[in-house]
Amino acid sequence: MPLTTTDGHGPKSVLPRQPGAPRPGSARHDAGWFRRVRDRRRAQRVRRNHERAARRTWFGRHPKTTALLAVLVALTPVWWSLGSFMANPANGPFGGRFVEWVRDHGGNGIVVWVENWWYAHHPPPTGGKPKAGAIPSPKGAGATTPNATVAHLPVPSPIAPLASPPIPGEGLWHPAGRLVHGIPAVYESYLRPDPVHTSVVDGVMWMDPTLLRATLYSGSQVPGDGPWHYTAPVGSVEATSLVAAFNSGFRMSDALGGYYSEGREVVPLRTGAATAVIYTDGTMNIGAWGTEVTRTPEVVAARQNLHLLVDNGAPVPGLNANDTSEWGFTLHNDIYVWRSGVGITGDRAIVYVGGPGLNITTLADLLVRAGAMRAMELDINTAWVNAATYGPSTPDGAASAANGTNLITGMAGGTSRYFSPWYRDFFTMSAR
Repeated sequence: MPLTTTDGHGPKSVLPRQPGAPRPGSARHDAGWFRRVRDRRRAQRVRRNHERAARRTWFGRHPKTTALLAVLVALTPVWWSLGSFMANPANGPFGGRFVEWVRDHGGNGIVVWVENWWYAHHPPPTGGKPKAGAIPSPKGAGATTPNATVAHLPVPSPIAPLASPPIPGEGLWHPAGRLVHGIPAVYESYLRPDPVHTSVVDGVMWMDPTLLRATLYSGSQVPGDGPWHYTAPVGSVEATSLVAAFNSGFRMSDALGGYYSEGREVVPLRTGAATAVIYTDGTMNIGAWGTEVTRTPEVVAARQNLHLLVDNGAPVPGLNANDTSEWGFTLHNDIYVWRSGVGITGDRAIVYVGGPGLNITTLADLLVRAGAMRAMELDINTAWVNAATYGPSTPDGAASAANGTNLITGMAGGTSRYFSPWYRDFFTMSAR
């Protein structure tokens, strides 16, 4: 017999719950609902499987797999391009190859964002002391072999340290690489770049143009447009006079300048751009194109990269570490990272600075302290900054990775970089 209840809208009949039936909301009641849902879904899956089985082709029976295969096939050129680039050692250190490939295929903005995030969250340590041996002992610093019959520049004056108190040997010069006519043609010095990051050490390489001849080696991709006579690897004949080698500038798409070598202007030279110029006599000059350096019949190579970093013996006016529009878009220039630069002194010596923990202003400061009257930034980031000297056991012996020494221990590419196929351009300094 139905029971009568009221809900405010009049009487309502409710059938009584049968003995043993589950109470609404109880576990038994919920379990029954879930079983019905499960059975309904199972029936739907069975029906779909029957429908797929009735289709005539394998692709029709496996639509999701077919869609995935279609995507993989469509991306075959991408996998091939990436795989080929990653498998080629000439494209740089393995970790840097993927980054370069992404840049070349429209991902430069992504790379810049990731790099800036990484370096902003991994700054060099403040305070502390350098690792043992990072700054060589002052013993033997400044030593040279007098030779009155051969013209050469005097040993440069020590560099005044920026951090206090100075570490013994900091800023002093040490001969490096093979002797030229019995005289050191290259000297190296080590010092900390600023008073804050006192555990970071950077290197300076001073090169005597009266004893050394400069050459620009063109890369297979930077600038490209080969073949080139001078390209990596350094040849067996050239190796017998090689004394030092160091990296060049940014990729041409980021350099804001041009490239001229071996009679070919493969990227137009830009007026006002910072330019490393090499002449027929093997000397090098650094200056702004169109003013300090210009096109003459004696110019055999001109490599541009951004604007001058140092001019008239001082950092350029208005130098601002935050100004990425002036100094390129590769990284925010206030970020401390591996950087490099090259300059020319008042007596025409060439100075190279490279190492970790540098921003654009501290790089300029080191170049000035090393004596540069004019200087330009070269490449940046761990994978691309590399400088080495070579000291075979005999005066006319062949330079090789085995007798080479990097300016900073652990530089990417090591001493073998210039003796292997290499896709970027670089400079060499060879005995006259």
